[in-house]
Amino acid sequence: MPVSLPPALELSLDLLRCPTCRTRRLHSGRGALRCPVGHTFDIARHGYAGLLTGARATSGDDAAMVQARDRFLSTGTYAPIREIGARLAAGTEPERATVVDVGCGTGYYLAGVLDHLPGARGLGLDTSARALRSAARAHDRAAAMAWDVFRPFPLADGTADVVLNVFAPRNPAEFHRVLRPTGRLVVLRPTGRHLAELRGRLPAMVTVDPAKEQRLHRALNPFFEAVVTEQVEYSAILTRQNVLDLVAMTPSARHVSRADLGNDGLLPGQFTVSVLATAYRPRWPRAGSCVC
Repeated sequence: MPVSLPPALELSLDLLRCPTCRTRRLHSGRGALRCPVGHTFDIARHGYAGLLTGARATSGDDAAMVQARDRFLSTGTYAPIREIGARLAAGTEPERATVVDVGCGTGYYLAGVLDHLPGARGLGLDTSARALRSAARAHDRAAAMAWDVFRPFPLADGTADVVLNVFAPRNPAEFHRVLRPTGRLVVLRPTGRHLAELRGRLPAMVTVDPAKEQRLHRALNPFFEAVVTEQVEYSAILTRQNVLDLVAMTPSARHVSRADLGNDGLLPGQFTVSVLATAYRPRWPRAGSCVC
């Protein structure tokens, strides 16, 4: 039986372009998204659209990681991070904003932005089918779509008022292409102090590259100018289950052994949460581009 088009996805149809043709619009029909020349993309019964074509990107966000993330985020420990991202995203507030969350995971941060922008619609992109099941239900105005951040996005030029990027890979050229000239990019990333106490107890955890900020600046500078940077830093008391979920929901899950996690001396504890959030505006014309 064909899957009906979720209302939030219907709200976002005008943004989408066929990933094969690159320019043709998509329409819905018989439980799928279709372009005028016949390319067809399934709508999963869980409510997200599958637009990935060819060789599929592999995602570490398997069922266990997504379940751990859902449990951890439901505790509210990262609510201040969600709040600062939403506040920066709401800095420009057109009457009907379009928010694209690249690397949306379960849709937790996108839902926070949409709560701050009552007239906005959202579209989350991620490679993980398991995460997209949650993202498609995260908010009644949020659609979800399977896509790889490193490929050209199947979105029309200049359609987004906000591009949100939280703890996720980045594609600066595509961020710039899909943003309106008056739009903004909001990037959230951890500082070197983020969960430092936990990394000290679990040396196998993935660390924050000390050169991360310099690399971020070099990558974004040709396309964007920073408007404001804010830091959110606080102490969080985590139970044993909180810490297990926190480790399990990140790439560190591949490196930390069960023996490490079985060490009762690690848990519970007080840990530092430290994140930088920057709002950027697009450069027009793009730095280094020809204006002749």
